[in-house]
Amino acid sequence: MLEVRHLRTLHALRESGSLVEAAERLHLTQSALSHQFKELEERLGMSLFMRKTKPVRFTSAGLRLLQLADTLLPQLRGAERDLARLAGGTAGRLHMAIECHSCFQWLMPTIDQFRDAWPEVELDLASGFSFAPLPALARGDLDLVVTSDPVELSGITYVPLFTYEALLAVANQHTLASRPFIVPDDLARETLITYPVERDRLDIFTRFLEPADVEPAQVRTSELTVMMTQLVASGRGVCCLPNWALHEYSARGYVTAKRLGEKGLFSTLHAAIRSDMLDAPFMRDFLLTAKDTSFATLEGVSAAPKQSR
Repeated sequence: MLEVRHLRTLHALRESGSLVEAAERLHLTQSALSHQFKELEERLGMSLFMRKTKPVRFTSAGLRLLQLADTLLPQLRGAERDLARLAGGTAGRLHMAIECHSCFQWLMPTIDQFRDAWPEVELDLASGFSFAPLPALARGDLDLVVTSDPVELSGITYVPLFTYEALLAVANQHTLASRPFIVPDDLARETLITYPVERDRLDIFTRFLEPADVEPAQVRTSELTVMMTQLVASGRGVCCLPNWALHEYSARGYVTAKRLGEKGLFSTLHAAIRSDMLDAPFMRDFLLTAKDTSFATLEGVSAAPKQSR
């Protein structure tokens, strides 16, 4: 009667808060997910959650199944890892680099969980800011690169992790704080604070300012997100950050977050992997852990389309 897939879908519904987002995370259509819940509720003879509530409110029956999911799903993942080891997929190397200054917020918990689950795998992490990590991946010097800028390379597959929105942080008293959204010309008289990386790796330039042929009045750099937001709060400039990195500062009222363009500026974070490594059990588990951790810890991210490049 009750199947593991039911627990997974119920867990996804709780974590996402809506049927639409849960369906995206599970790579199902919303109608397929609704049908699955309806079928299960008919079998059980009771409802599992309240429809048309946001966030989703679960019934007593739904809460009981979620308790079971919280117990069983981690055990199932552990058993799958053990079986993979028995099948000979234990030894390996996972040397990775990141092209994202603000990714440590979700990447470090992912690495901690992975180390506990795969102690036999040699794990190493490098910053991808001082060298070109994708060519190093293609050469075999690295095994995984976290990037939002996929470049087509032979033998490299890009696995989408999640989609996020880039937002502009402005001081609360700034004239732009009252705008419904930001247009490129708004930045022509501003100091833009960025991470110290090339312009062609920053969406604020490649996808927002340059297509409109707009140049900020001045550009200054900072290594640290907290320093960038402090400069913004004190009226020294504006900066563009992923919604999850900016959330903790805007939610506390330190700065104001504004949408870039009427429809927003969205991007997808990818894990770049050599294609022959995709089926390695520890690699598959790392990707699952990364997705689970990001959805559990980051504000405002959504499931990326299930596609690879």
